[in-house]
Amino acid sequence: MQFHHRAVPIVLSAILIDSIGFGIVMPVLPRLIVELAWVSLEDAARIGGYMLAAYAVTQFFAGPILGTLGDSFGRRPVLLFSMLAFAADYALMAAAPSIAWLFVGRMVAGIAGASYGPANAVLADVTPPDKRGATFGLMGAAFGIGFILGPAMGGLLAGLGTRAPFIAAAVLAGLNALWILIALPETMLPEQRRAFRWGNAHVFAAFRPLLHAGNARWLLLAAFLWQFAHMVYPSTWAFWSEIALGWDEQAIGWSLAASGVAMALVQTLVTGRAIQRWGEERTVVLGILAGGLVFFGYIFARQGWMVYALIPISAFQALAYPSINALLSRMTDAQHQGALQGGMASLNSVALILAPLTLSQALAFSAERGFPSGNFILAAGLALAALLIVIFRVVPKVRPAPVA
Repeated sequence: MQFHHRAVPIVLSAILIDSIGFGIVMPVLPRLIVELAWVSLEDAARIGGYMLAAYAVTQFFAGPILGTLGDSFGRRPVLLFSMLAFAADYALMAAAPSIAWLFVGRMVAGIAGASYGPANAVLADVTPPDKRGATFGLMGAAFGIGFILGPAMGGLLAGLGTRAPFIAAAVLAGLNALWILIALPETMLPEQRRAFRWGNAHVFAAFRPLLHAGNARWLLLAAFLWQFAHMVYPSTWAFWSEIALGWDEQAIGWSLAASGVAMALVQTLVTGRAIQRWGEERTVVLGILAGGLVFFGYIFARQGWMVYALIPISAFQALAYPSINALLSRMTDAQHQGALQGGMASLNSVALILAPLTLSQALAFSAERGFPSGNFILAAGLALAALLIVIFRVVPKVRPAPVA
C-alpha cells in the first residue's frame, strides 16, 4: 500500500507496537489478579472492572490535556511522552507486589493511553477530509493486527509465568518510543498552533467547535453508547471466556488473535470502499448493526466453535468508529483536530469508566446464577440504542451518500 505522507506508516507502526503491548497482557490478567488478591475468578472479574475504571478516570482528564498540548506544541513530543509512560507502566506492573500496585500501573496507563488522540490528530493533519474515514480505518487495522500478535504472544508467554507478558510489553513500548523519536516528523504546522490554555483542556471545550453542527450532538451520543457497548470486550472477554467456555490463557489468546485478523481485514479492505460507496453515515449503521447482532449471538454461545462462527460477522463492527471519527473530523477545523481527538479519548474514557463497573458486574451477577451472559445482554441493548439514534437522528440530516 502506498501512503500519501511519511508520517502515516510511522504512526500506524507505533499503534501496531502499542496494541501488541496492550494485547499481550490480556490472557494473563485474570490469573494475575487471582494470584495477588487471593480471590475467585468471579471476584477477579469485578476487580478487573474496577481496574479498568481507574484507567479510564485518569484517561478522561488526560485526553483533552494531551490533545490540547498537541495543538499547542506539536504532536511528536506528546506521542513520545505517552510511549515512555507506557513503558514505565508495564515495567511497574511486571514488578507489582500487590493489587494496589496494579491499580497504580493502570492509572499511569490511563495517562499514556490518551496517545490515540494525538495519533489520530497526526492522521487528520496529513489527510484530506474526504479520505479521513479510510485512513482512520487503517489506524483500526493497525490495532487489529496488534491483537493478532499480542494475545497469541501473551498466551505463549504465559507458560513462563504471569509476569512475563508485562516484561515483554515494557520492552515493546520502549522500542516504540525510540521509533517515534528517530522517525516521526512533526505534522502540526507552526502557523496552525494555538496557545495552550487550561480552560481549553477539558472535554467540553474539546467539543465546542462542533456545537454549530445540528447532528453533532446526536452523533456524539451514539458514539458514546457504541463505545460503551464495545467495551464489553476489554472489560469482560477474558473472564467470560473462562467462565462460559472453560478456556485457558492460550485459548483466550487465540480467540483474540482470530478477531484481530478478521477486523484488520475489514479495516484494510472494506472500510474505505464502504465509505466511498455509502458515505460515513450509512457505514456507521452497518458497523453498529453487525456489532449488535454479534453481542446477541454471544449471549447464547457456550462452545468455542460458536465464537469462531461469529467472529467474521463481528469484524464488520470495525466500520463504525472510523466512520464516526471521520464525520466529526470533517466538522472541525485544523486548529482543533488535536482537541477533538483528545475529547473523543475522554468520551471513550467515560464509557470505559462505566463499562467495567456495569458490564463486569453484569457478568459476575449472571454467572453466579448459572447464565454468564449478562455482559452481552447489556452490550446488545446499548448497541440497539446507538443504532436507533444514528438511523433516526443522524442519517436523515446529512447529505446524500456518494455514488461509486
